[in-house]
Amino acid sequence: MTQVHQYEVVVVGAGGAGLMAALYASRKAKTAVISKLYPTRSHTGTAQGGIGAALGNLEEDHPEWHTFDTVKGSDYLGDQDAIEFMCNEAPGIVYELEHMGLPFDRTPDGRIMQRPFGGHTNNITGKPVRRACHAADRTGHMILQTLYQQCIKNNVVFFDEFQAVDLIMVNGQAAGVVAVELATGELHVFHAKAVIFATGGHGRIWEVTSNAYSFTGDGPAMVLRHGLPLEDMEFFQFHPTGIYKLGILITEGVRGEGGVLINGKGERFMERYAPRVKDLASRDVVSRAIYLEIREGRGVNGKNYVYLDVRPETVNKYAELDGRTNPDGTPYRVTGEQILKKLPDIIDFCRTYLGVDPVTQPMPIQPTAHYAMGGIPTTMYGEVISDAKNTIVPGLYAAGECACVSVHGANRLGTNSLLDLVVFGKQAGLRAAEFAKGASFQPLPADPTDYARAQLERFRTADGSENAFHIAQEMRHEMFENMGVFRTEEGMTHALNKIRELKERMRHVRVSDTGKIFNLELMNAWELSNLLDLAEVTTISALARKESRGAHAREDYPKRDDQNWLKHTMVWMDEKGETRLDYKPVVITKYQPKERTY
Repeated sequence: MTQVHQYEVVVVGAGGAGLMAALYASRKAKTAVISKLYPTRSHTGTAQGGIGAALGNLEEDHPEWHTFDTVKGSDYLGDQDAIEFMCNEAPGIVYELEHMGLPFDRTPDGRIMQRPFGGHTNNITGKPVRRACHAADRTGHMILQTLYQQCIKNNVVFFDEFQAVDLIMVNGQAAGVVAVELATGELHVFHAKAVIFATGGHGRIWEVTSNAYSFTGDGPAMVLRHGLPLEDMEFFQFHPTGIYKLGILITEGVRGEGGVLINGKGERFMERYAPRVKDLASRDVVSRAIYLEIREGRGVNGKNYVYLDVRPETVNKYAELDGRTNPDGTPYRVTGEQILKKLPDIIDFCRTYLGVDPVTQPMPIQPTAHYAMGGIPTTMYGEVISDAKNTIVPGLYAAGECACVSVHGANRLGTNSLLDLVVFGKQAGLRAAEFAKGASFQPLPADPTDYARAQLERFRTADGSENAFHIAQEMRHEMFENMGVFRTEEGMTHALNKIRELKERMRHVRVSDTGKIFNLELMNAWELSNLLDLAEVTTISALARKESRGAHAREDYPKRDDQNWLKHTMVWMDEKGETRLDYKPVVITKYQPKERTY
């Protein structure tokens, strides 16, 4: 007998967006959170450098400047009404987190400390501005812990280690989700008036990624299978500084504290690509610069990496050359002790995984697949939309990396992911609770677990001629080679054909574990099917967009084309696996598109 649980609001995912949504929904509605992980293990905990807000605590700054930087960073594909809303909400929500108990680093007089980050500028001088509010280099971890404690205090009900595998839709309205209880293998039905997806990104599509193994695009894949679209899937950010080969992230905060990028010739090369802000250009610009340095033979020892150098002598040398000063006007200088205090986790990562001490040695880095700008299309209030006309799907909401508001457009600025989580997580929670108060529970189908059971059963009954692990390896390698920092028609076509071949091979994957208790082999196979679907729609969307914009850099179409491509991509996949594309306009309010310069 399938167990049925009933809550007014059900949140899927317990990262920053899910916890913020649950906290706000629970103030007005009976709320439950389903998570395949224990909440404080969620991926938000890996976010390092800071959350963006124009507090102006150390120097002049304004939400308007933050808005313009975000629009410019998005390569003008971000919706400007949503961006302006987010940046105006930022100072208030940071102080709200502080009042909840989040231990931000402090200035000597007790205010929240701020550091520079890529793409954040003084709009008058064009120079970097201190906008990132931080708790050492573990800001995401602190947000996650703070919000989880608040949810517990507010009596949110948690179903930890429950893997959501299907969305229940009744008459075009969200009515709940089906989840596997990992400890028993049993299917559970969560009957709800409103469902909020906050399931995170899908970076495990790529071979070198900063993303955890749990980041498998579950929410977007479930939505796609119910005839709803995904938006701007071709835009996936490659963070410039991942640990060589491992992909583990080295925060942009290292460059915010004065770290510089050095090629194999010992040159600081970002002066060639971003003469004004140099190492603090936006992520797409820096990633391409690193890739070009390596391709032109200036990698370290002829290999596929360059150095990120935060040794005090290097930082102080270039700070003097750049004329960098402290807020009081004195020359900017750092010591090894200060670097260790400001970047403790980064130093520990490098010592542990590389045997490199960043205080005395440069760090080998390469671009790593990092963040999905695309995802489930929503309004700025977290409401999921079903078409290019922005038709709202009743009772269905999404927030965080699985959603596309779109505030990041073609390229996200550093610190805006944590801001996105809390601003739009809050809005989704408020709207879902409001909807639930005025709605009734939809009657469930005779057996709401039918589709979920069929998806899982196919991995138990297939002929077993294929291996999921090998398929995953081939997918990641193909996507990294042909859908990475630079793309071409030929490479992307090869990737699409390969992904379709791998999807066909997935039909023959049979799991060897026949048990029910923590059958992670079965769950991994299901997650791989999600990644393959998302890899396919990502590649299809990218092939169609014949321009370069933000993270989508085509060598065969190197220029941005506002006349033909200043629009959002919408992609659908039907029950037979056939895809179709449509487009919707970008919302432009104050800032007309112009060429980006850093």
